[in-house]
Amino acid sequence: MFKNHLLLLSALCLVAGGAHAALPVAIDGQPVTSLAPLVERTAPAVVNIRVSQTVAGRQFGDEAFRRFFGIPDMPRGTPRQAVSAGSGVIVDAENGYILTNHHVVNGADEIQITTFDGRTLDAVVVGSDERTDIAVISVEADDLVEMPIGDSESVRVGDFVLAIGNPFGLGHTVTSGIVSALGRMGISNGLEDFIQTDASINPGNSGGALVNMSGELVGINSAIISRSGGNVGIGFAVPTEIASSIMRQLLDFGEVRRGLLGVTIQTIDPEAAQALNIPVERGALITSITAGSAAEVAGLRVDDIIVEVNEEKIDGALQLSNAIGLKSSGEEVLIKYIRGDRTRTTRAELGQQIAQSDAGEDIHPGLAGARFASATSTGTRGIEVVEVVEGSPAAQRDIRAGDIITAANRIPVDSVADLAEVAGGSNIVFLYIIRGDRTLLRQIR
Repeated sequence: MFKNHLLLLSALCLVAGGAHAALPVAIDGQPVTSLAPLVERTAPAVVNIRVSQTVAGRQFGDEAFRRFFGIPDMPRGTPRQAVSAGSGVIVDAENGYILTNHHVVNGADEIQITTFDGRTLDAVVVGSDERTDIAVISVEADDLVEMPIGDSESVRVGDFVLAIGNPFGLGHTVTSGIVSALGRMGISNGLEDFIQTDASINPGNSGGALVNMSGELVGINSAIISRSGGNVGIGFAVPTEIASSIMRQLLDFGEVRRGLLGVTIQTIDPEAAQALNIPVERGALITSITAGSAAEVAGLRVDDIIVEVNEEKIDGALQLSNAIGLKSSGEEVLIKYIRGDRTRTTRAELGQQIAQSDAGEDIHPGLAGARFASATSTGTRGIEVVEVVEGSPAAQRDIRAGDIITAANRIPVDSVADLAEVAGGSNIVFLYIIRGDRTLLRQIR
């Protein structure tokens, strides 16, 4: 959707154009006259990715064009082959592991990479995680060059960075800029803690590298905000702290094992704080706790207000959902909360979110292509949409991964069975959906 052309969000391939920040004066105490030595060390670890997949019918524009401008899939006619471009970063040369974005390789029939030295290699998907937009692919080759993974937690606003990738399929391109902001959320529908940068990024380079002045990978470029479709100096990268955690889980378990606190929450804003006569104006109010959950074991109670997790401020439900969802099961977190007029702390060992889900086609024909699971872990009662196949009936009806369905035909639903009971035998179903901080109504016919 163009949304009157006011805002175009592209979770697309990034990097190119003119830089916005001046050259740093010195690196490690040495005068800098050129970034060429740094580029020469890091660029060989960045690869161009070519993805081909079968789509059902004639589409308006190619895959990258439709993704960038938000044009929905409209399958019709005979299947055809679509090709899109992206980028990736070699982080383990010995095993051929490459970090990229989930949306770059999702649904791919064939993946090929082109290395900096011109070799074209077949790649396979090791694992992928839609909610963080991180994927791991692998190739079999010798003489690969890897990029060391840096500490994204040490990144500061104002740090100089390079962005390296494959803009518009042009091939290896490098731009420079600064880190503009940290901890950006509400950009997509997934779990987010983005690094914002003004290093020029454009469609064609999702999965590319955000590099610090020490030649270390600190982010995987993932999205841009633009009014025109080109770079306006607002780009977003997934921090390596998140990307590395997702990669380790995909390699170790073949899946992502997300942390689970076991609470239902709602956002506290100044108006709610005044009504409840509480001493804070921001936070996440616990409205229910799952029996035996990490929250219950840690001593949390209904009516507690969570204001920090691991010393990071929690302004509301979205921040808490991200803070917990980006951590692994079994990880211990320090929680600061308000009870009455006192501030307290507790430690909680996170449980594991249940990966089991149900297929949409078993619920209603209009939901075919979607999978659902309990939304307990998200902090909102309802049903979570865990996956939507591109071009499917569910996708065409604007059902997206990460959506929380709270009611159907005005009847609250807490489980997939509830939804199936309401939707069963009905030609039209109205779904009440929470998407980020918005509540939506979607008609399913």
